[in-house]
Amino acid sequence: MNRPLQLSRVHFPVTTLGPGQRLGIWFQGCSIRCSGCISADTWGPGRTVVDVASLLEQVAPWLDQADGITISGGEPFDQFDALLQMLVGLRQRTAADILVYSGHPLETLQPMLDQARDLIDAVISDPYLEQADQSLALRGSDNQRLTLLTALGRSRLAGLERASTPADKALDLMFDATGTVWMAGIPRRGDLLRLRELLRAQGHQVQTSAHTSSRRPVE
Repeated sequence: MNRPLQLSRVHFPVTTLGPGQRLGIWFQGCSIRCSGCISADTWGPGRTVVDVASLLEQVAPWLDQADGITISGGEPFDQFDALLQMLVGLRQRTAADILVYSGHPLETLQPMLDQARDLIDAVISDPYLEQADQSLALRGSDNQRLTLLTALGRSRLAGLERASTPADKALDLMFDATGTVWMAGIPRRGDLLRLRELLRAQGHQVQTSAHTSSRRPVE
């Protein structure tokens, strides 16, 4: 069965969410909604629904060039059936490593990781905690855990188990056809506020996007 998938965006190359030039796939929709999340625009259901086969066809031209694939959101495991089908398709098409971000605790993910055995090379799990330290590479808060799941993950992604360096503070900027700017990477706290003030000081109009909901965000 060709599963529908709520998609936020796809971008290549992404250089700030894992080693090498990576294909970035962001799912739309999140049930966790951590306080202070920089991707609040991905909380709601969004308007772009694609089937997995169409998405695989869309990203096919980049797969030969990609060193790795990073899947984020939103919350990918909230759409597990579509995620699983997509992972199978990616494995059939590329030898790139696959890193998945999730805000769910690792213990909650374990049954799904068992089903996706050998399809995910590493997962960065657990909710973002706004008041926690932020000293580890490619993690928004230090409670988040990197779990290496395959030999490929251990060979290519074990280097992410380290303290953050100045190079990790870089952000990729992406533009879409409407002029919307997206950022990929893990900004330091306050970076986005500083960027907004800098752009406004230069005369630019700046508006951030967030999904509004009466539901209280999970902290």
